[in-house]
Amino acid sequence: MTTYFNNPKTLEELRKQYKNLLKKYHPDNVGGSEEATKDINNEYEKLFKVLKDKHNQTAEDTTRQTYDNMKWDFAEDEALRDMLNKVIQLVGVNITIVGNWIWISGDTKPLKATFKELGFQWAHEKKMWYWHSDTFRKKSNKKLSFDTICNYYGSADVKTKQREMLEA
Repeated sequence: MTTYFNNPKTLEELRKQYKNLLKKYHPDNVGGSEEATKDINNEYEKLFKVLKDKHNQTAEDTTRQTYDNMKWDFAEDEALRDMLNKVIQLVGVNITIVGNWIWISGDTKPLKATFKELGFQWAHEKKMWYWHSDTFRKKSNKKLSFDTICNYYGSADVKTKQREMLEA
């Protein structure tokens, strides 16, 4: 029984719900709190383990290849959540999660040193900062627009405190 999650059946559903809950209940957002965020993180970890175990059993029963090709990794998800918590309070930026990557645009020039220190890299053509865990490194010579990447992998905009104040 969970308080925040709505019975996710797959790891993808769980992750999507987690992103939406974090946008709504993060302490920097109106109506959010540290306690709610901690509860969400605890529920997420429990559900992730259950769904991962469920998927492992299904994969073993059908085909092991499906699981081997999955990009789900608890440590990678934790790294993504940790990094998101480090940048969500920054003012003047727009944060978008695309797959397992964090993209940041907006007034980023004053924060250049901060982004570099956190391990973000600058995408010259997109004029945005991006981060992903070391686990996920895929080189491609394809030059895709940011919109194309968002459409392909799915994306979620994260409301920061500054964006919440501007919309009010």
